[in-house]
Amino acid sequence: MPDPTFRALVADAPRIKVIDIGANPIDADPPYAAMLRAGAAEVVGFEPNRAALDLLNARKGPLERYFPHAVGDGQRHCLHICQAPGMTSLLEPDPAVLALFHGFPDWGRVLSTEPVDTMRLDDVPETAGADLLKLDIQGAELMVLRHAEARLRDAVVIQAEVEFLPLYKDQPLFSDIDMFLRARGFVLHRFFPAVSRAVQPMVVNADPYAGLGQLVWADAVFIRDFARMDALDDRQLLAMAAILHDCYAAFDIAFRLVAEHDRRHGGARAPAYLAGLQTPLPRAA
Repeated sequence: MPDPTFRALVADAPRIKVIDIGANPIDADPPYAAMLRAGAAEVVGFEPNRAALDLLNARKGPLERYFPHAVGDGQRHCLHICQAPGMTSLLEPDPAVLALFHGFPDWGRVLSTEPVDTMRLDDVPETAGADLLKLDIQGAELMVLRHAEARLRDAVVIQAEVEFLPLYKDQPLFSDIDMFLRARGFVLHRFFPAVSRAVQPMVVNADPYAGLGQLVWADAVFIRDFARMDALDDRQLLAMAAILHDCYAAFDIAFRLVAEHDRRHGGARAPAYLAGLQTPLPRAA
């Protein structure tokens, strides 16, 4: 039996606002899917790929809105359309790095290019009040974050795809994004998940997707620094707790955040939250 939702355990839990940049539904359900189905979240998504946008709009519910904008720095860029749609990027793939791994030279082959105008996240009024930012745009994540200072002041959790090797030319890596977000009050929570690949010429069971020695990319989850509770307002405390509970099963940090809310207001949400959790608690990966 799944653990209860945060809303089922904590009175007056806020509805979460999610901004999903690169919302193409080619992978598994996003981490906020259960919150969305339960009416505990609303989503503003961006997907410039027309086919993917049509699919999102065909599936969407009443709490979802999707826009065709390419989010970036507000400037015009060259979109590199690759053989594998998941590798299409504002950045140019780096053949020398791709050649280290099976399959990537084909998947990252540029079939065509086209100019595309980007929008700054801060300039899209529908994104105001974001709690959770999710970014998966093939190397352009730091470009977006640098032009989303207002949205970062509201956000409490960020999930961004990060790379440990530059699959694209001049691509910012995990360390660049980590340093940028730490300077704005975030800390790394976990990788969700981390992905490795076998380096050429070794191949594992003839499977180009098989992981082995080299960590290549991950979805990195950053959260507000929970050692600095004073930097969070009351709503942010509960919003961050809700996201960590429902999306990442981080019950320990969620409990600490709810307890801080109780401390400020003399409430009793934390004991009810703890009592409502299943025991023993599942261990996160």
